[in-house]
Amino acid sequence: MTSDLSLFNLILQASLVVQLVLVVLVIASVTSWTMILDRGRVLSNARKSANAFEERFWSGGDLSTLYKDLSENRKGDHGLPSIFRAGFKEYVRLRKIEGNDLMAVLQGSERSMRVALSREMDRLETSLTFLATVGSTSPYIGLFGTVWGIMHAFQALGNVEQATLALVAPGISEALVATAIGLFAAIPAVIAYNRYSYQVERLNSRYEEFMEEFSTLLQRQGRN
Repeated sequence: MTSDLSLFNLILQASLVVQLVLVVLVIASVTSWTMILDRGRVLSNARKSANAFEERFWSGGDLSTLYKDLSENRKGDHGLPSIFRAGFKEYVRLRKIEGNDLMAVLQGSERSMRVALSREMDRLETSLTFLATVGSTSPYIGLFGTVWGIMHAFQALGNVEQATLALVAPGISEALVATAIGLFAAIPAVIAYNRYSYQVERLNSRYEEFMEEFSTLLQRQGRN
């Protein structure tokens, strides 16, 4: 490939509309990669936190001590520990109120855990909508730039008497760059969205299973 058809020169020689399309796609790609790395870190920490919490929870220690440690060390603000804290705090509060039967206490605890679960899912799903949007729209944005660039290239042929491939090749090449950048932005976003959505679903199932087991444990404890 000659220097005239290098990627840098093709971008510089592209029409203003194609250049704007490329800028939008590059910004979308950089932003999506930032979110991909951030979501990977958040989900990895959520799994590690759940593993560590479940190991300690099922070790048979005192629940009050566990609740106190999580509250003091600020380790229970997110993930499975936050669901436990919400449920246990409400359980203890309702048990202190005279006249509440065990079922009312357990239902209140479950509602608190559901609220905590909803907040945690919102936190884990942050940025996934953007990744899905980038993955679905970037190819079309790139295609728009390609179509516009090809139109611009063929319009230039109207000013010449003899059309040759050498005249339209640079214009078509710069137009196709938009499609390539669009795919470059879309493919990682789609892969990350599918992978992270699956991981979020697994964490959600894991949290719900813990809530059921914890409610059963509180029920047994309340009857003793």
